[in-house]
Amino acid sequence: MKKIEAIIKPFKLDEVREALSEIGVTGLTVTEVKGFGRQKGHTELYRGAEYVVDFLPKVKLEIVIADNLVDRAIEAVITAARTGKIGDGKIFVTNMEQVIRIRTGETGETAI
Repeated sequence: MKKIEAIIKPFKLDEVREALSEIGVTGLTVTEVKGFGRQKGHTELYRGAEYVVDFLPKVKLEIVIADNLVDRAIEAVITAARTGKIGDGKIFVTNMEQVIRIRTGETGETAI
């Protein structure tokens, strides 16, 4: 099992969720986050004053899936989230040692 964490632009969330559903991903966790990378921040004008916004709003997706779906899930996220502009995001993949469904006590891939 693997855990995929993807940081994407917020307006791409629905497209990514639909792309993941099409390949059989049955659940994911979404968190609103802020951060910056190469995109850095930007300035905004609010009531006539200029403000520097260092951290940009992003969405973090967390998905735990079986090993045989990992490559397809990564490709689905890339295809759906890509705009071709700076700030499209990142994908991180880590090994998941154990998963337990609290309600039933199921473990491993049956708990996903």
